[in-house]
Amino acid sequence: MPAHPPAMQPRDVLTPDALAMLQTIVRQGSFAAAARALNLVPSALSYRVRQIEDALDVLLFDRSARQARLTAAGAELLREAGRLLTEIDAVANRVRRVGSGWEPQLTLAVDGAIARDPMYELVGAFYAQEPPTRLKLRDETLFGTVETLVRGEADLAIGSVLDAARLALTASGIQSRPLGELHFIYVVAPHHPLARETGPLSEAQIRQHRGVVAADSARQGESLSINLVSGQDLLTVPTLQAKLHAQLHGLGGGFLPETMARPWLAAGHLVQLPTERQPPAGTLHCAWRSRAAGQPGLALQWWLRQLEHAGTREALLTQHRGR
Repeated sequence: MPAHPPAMQPRDVLTPDALAMLQTIVRQGSFAAAARALNLVPSALSYRVRQIEDALDVLLFDRSARQARLTAAGAELLREAGRLLTEIDAVANRVRRVGSGWEPQLTLAVDGAIARDPMYELVGAFYAQEPPTRLKLRDETLFGTVETLVRGEADLAIGSVLDAARLALTASGIQSRPLGELHFIYVVAPHHPLARETGPLSEAQIRQHRGVVAADSARQGESLSINLVSGQDLLTVPTLQAKLHAQLHGLGGGFLPETMARPWLAAGHLVQLPTERQPPAGTLHCAWRSRAAGQPGLALQWWLRQLEHAGTREALLTQHRGR
């Protein structure tokens, strides 16, 4: 006896053309009108619909009516059909744009010293270009910011404490440019015991009280600790933002970027104290890995153009807001 052909599966019949055909039937209002619009004989159109119904084991249209009236199952399929066809078009557009030089994904390692509001404004401006590139943001601290770049886990490091010359010691093909200077000040909450001191704080005075430190997010190799006093009790937190909030709660003292502390100082939630130790300062950079040949991808080029603007760089370093 001849073998029966295998039953058609839903994925065999739910093709983009089939979904568009169902949309046409609903839009035209009848099988006959849809057949004319699709340049098909009515029997061929009915057969294709029946194939879909058999594969799904449901009725999509109520045949008792003269008009092409959807059943509940048909209405659900048509709702999903519109979404699926839109996604297919979106994927095709993304593929075409990626083929024109846009990266499928761009990962940004953002140091905790970078102001988040202007950073997210840049993200919004990037999305306004309607790029096919997906963005991934990583919160990093100190050496961890640039480690993600060296290890190939990020495409652009914003707020790197190292420049290209020093990065060349651990990885080749990395370029950088300065973002600007970062100055630190020693601050505590108004109810912290040190807030009552009047003169510049000595190392001994600082050592008597707990310090708050943001852990370097570097996972391998060297890590960086700054502004610590030997022998001091420490509360270690994961990010610079967490360090700020720990100090706001009076859990310890420590150096913070002046621009990050500024809104809280103005509101009276932090107190700046002079220290005998020279307040630290440093230069932050943006760093990226250059391609072996050719220009960076279009997404990375867009970000690098934004970081050429002095106003943008200043905003990223200074426009911290109190919450």
